[in-house]
Amino acid sequence: MNANRSLLALTLTLLVGACAPVTTYTDAEAPKRLRLDSATTQLDVRFAPGTAQLSPADAARLRQIAATGGVDPADRVTVAAAGAPSLAEQRLGSVSSVLLHYGVVPIAVQLAEVPPNHAIIMVDRTLVTLPPCPNWSKRPGTDFGNQPSSNFGCATETNLGMMIANPSDLASGLPVGTSSGRPASSAVYRYLTDKVELPTANSSLPIATQTSTQQGAGTPNASPSGSQ
Repeated sequence: MNANRSLLALTLTLLVGACAPVTTYTDAEAPKRLRLDSATTQLDVRFAPGTAQLSPADAARLRQIAATGGVDPADRVTVAAAGAPSLAEQRLGSVSSVLLHYGVVPIAVQLAEVPPNHAIIMVDRTLVTLPPCPNWSKRPGTDFGNQPSSNFGCATETNLGMMIANPSDLASGLPVGTSSGRPASSAVYRYLTDKVELPTANSSLPIATQTSTQQGAGTPNASPSGSQ
C-alpha cells in the first residue's frame, strides 16, 4: 500500500512539473541599459607668438561656435596648449575666458604633438537614449524560476539617464588632475569660526538668512542672524 502511494505521489509530481515548467525568460530578452552615442569635434586655435593672447579671428570663431550650440555646457571640453607649463596654463585661461560666458568649463590635458603657439580644443558630446521602459515583456504569473520582473531596474536606469548633468561622464571618467584646496579649506575655516556664509534671501527656501528675522522651518532655535 505504501509503495502504491509513493508511486502515485511521484506520478502527480511529474504531472504538475510538466504543466508548470520552469521559465526560460532571461533579462537579455528585455535589456534595461542606457545607450550612449558619442562624437568628438576638434578645434585648432592660435595665439600670438610667445604669448597667451588668442588671435582675434579664432576668438570670434570660438564665440560663434559656442553661441550656436557647437559647444554646450553638457559637453566635455578639454584643451591642450603648446608652450611651457606656465604659458600653457595662461593659454588655457584665455580659452576659458571665452567659453565661460557660455557656461562651458574646459579642462587642461596634455598631448604629445601640439603645434607651436597653438591649442587643440576637443569637444566630446554624448547623447543618452533611455531604455524602453516600462517593460512588461515577461508574462505575468507564478515564476518557478524565481526570476525578477521584466520591469525590474527600469526606474533606476531611466532616472540616471534623465538626471545626469554631463552625459560624457557616463562614457568615461574625468581626467585625473590637481584640485584646488583653498575653497575647501576656507569653507572648513568659516565653519569652525562660526562665520558660515548663508545664501541670499530666497522665499522658496525654508532657511534663515542674515537679512530675515523669521525663523526657518524645522529650525526652531535659529537666531535672526542665521548663524549656527
